[in-house]
Amino acid sequence: MTKTAVVALGGNALTRTGQSGTCDEMLANAAAMASAVHAVIEAGWRVVIVHGNGPQVGNLALQQEATAMVPSQPLPLLSAMTQGLLGSLLARAINLLRGPGTAIALITHVTVDPSDPAFGSPSKPIGPFFEPAEARRLAKARDWVVQPDSGRGYRRVVASPEPASVIEIDALRALVDAGHLVIAGGGGGIPVQAAEPHGGLAEAVIDKDRAAGLIARLLGAQALALVTAVDRVMLDYGKPTQSELGTITAAEAARHHAEGQFPPGSMGPKIEAALRFLDLGGELAVITSPDLLAVTLSGTLTGAGARSGTRIERAPAHAESSGWDR
Repeated sequence: MTKTAVVALGGNALTRTGQSGTCDEMLANAAAMASAVHAVIEAGWRVVIVHGNGPQVGNLALQQEATAMVPSQPLPLLSAMTQGLLGSLLARAINLLRGPGTAIALITHVTVDPSDPAFGSPSKPIGPFFEPAEARRLAKARDWVVQPDSGRGYRRVVASPEPASVIEIDALRALVDAGHLVIAGGGGGIPVQAAEPHGGLAEAVIDKDRAAGLIARLLGAQALALVTAVDRVMLDYGKPTQSELGTITAAEAARHHAEGQFPPGSMGPKIEAALRFLDLGGELAVITSPDLLAVTLSGTLTGAGARSGTRIERAPAHAESSGWDR
């Protein structure tokens, strides 16, 4: 039976650090992501892509608020717009490698609980970085909440509630079963309130790693792959004792997380999504860079000096015998 991997790509994979988000930049980045996903398919996996939209939805919000000539739209509709934008870029890039109609971008709505405490504690960074003075000015002028992010400046932060269900899950499953590569849950999904009779929109941006984990569980996928800028998860990051994690068990990852090894603003959400996926029946969670995605999922290294990313396994790992921790 062909195994399914849900692959989560960050919005910063499509608008990279130092880029402004032009069409040419995003096209080139989508082509690089498509190449990584193509290698996964060639290794024998079916693939579902979930992508983030932090940079893009924040930039779009700035554009919306820049003029009074047209009405600005709420965050969930901006997420819908970025689903179409980024889904089209990724689908076209994949189809160029694998043939027209291979990839399908599915507009996806995800339910959230309107009483989720995240609505009272914004934490999801969106849009560009600002210097402190400009961030304070924008926060006052536009009623934003701003916070420092990654030591690179300040960003607007918005509510990021826990995803509860995926409205289009049956359609998504049918497309996957038909052999399509589906791009779903873009930007974490368009957030709608579960308690509303007609699914009222929720002013939020859902974390794409959490949404990817939910979609993976609902599909019964065997693997969840969280793509990031680094090859491997680190312990004691930035310290003289820094070390890499190769193949580990879910119990080991949970212990490191409890010890504070994975900050909430960086690796923490990825580890949490991985552990929840494994706890609820998944077989394998992977955290790595695009270049190492296929080899890390397949678990097969060839050649001296070959390298993989971080594999988190539900069952006990056998790193020494498999040669993974090189």
